[in-house]
Amino acid sequence: MPNQTIRTQLEHRSIRAFRPEPVSEDVISILLDAVDRAATSSFYQQRTVIRVVDPDVRTAVYAASGQPYVGGDRGELFIFVVDLYRNARIRDEAGVDIGVLSSTALFLQGVEDVLIGAQNMVVAAESLGLGTVYLGSIGGDPQSVITALKLPPYTFPLVGLLVGHADQEPTLKPRLPREFSYAVDAYPQVADYHQALAGYDAVVKTYYDLRDASKPVDTFTRQIETKPGGGRAEQAPVRAALTAQKLALY
Repeated sequence: MPNQTIRTQLEHRSIRAFRPEPVSEDVISILLDAVDRAATSSFYQQRTVIRVVDPDVRTAVYAASGQPYVGGDRGELFIFVVDLYRNARIRDEAGVDIGVLSSTALFLQGVEDVLIGAQNMVVAAESLGLGTVYLGSIGGDPQSVITALKLPPYTFPLVGLLVGHADQEPTLKPRLPREFSYAVDAYPQVADYHQALAGYDAVVKTYYDLRDASKPVDTFTRQIETKPGGGRAEQAPVRAALTAQKLALY
């Protein structure tokens, strides 16, 4: 590998079991520094990170997520929030129209800010030997998370992140062959995805079989055929929550 940073990125695995020892406050400060230094669209800085330490708030986030490893007190829990409220306040205090902040374009800029910042935290944490897992599952009940975190209008809890001392060593999950996810100048052309992905399906099936032989084994294409739209986060009333938060109205 050219350097340790790239080695860390290529060895990324989702960790869903953590040891009880906490992450030190010094390390948490470093992780937040990494978020602060992440790129931000137009210098709007439309992200806020909320660290959850109150057991009652964590229980509410766990209930929204439905994932067992979100509950309890293992791993530090961070919620990354798309935050246009701060800029709305700045504009309102100056007597400037805040209606533009309800545009879909500005909401998506906030989404970009959040995800770039979250990934900076992931790389920083894993470079320090910690484990991480993203929690898109908090979208299973976004309104409950909004209520638990006392989020004002023009904000939205986009993704959670658990960071801690790993208590498991999962193998690397196989990714799509590059010819399906990378191209030059135009979208990659594939005549028959099922046929073209047969080899990858076999690799994925072997991966799941070795990970846990007691559970049903699905290929990648079979998962795409059966899973999308079935999860709680994929069925949640996200549009209604965004509208209530005055985001992405037009």
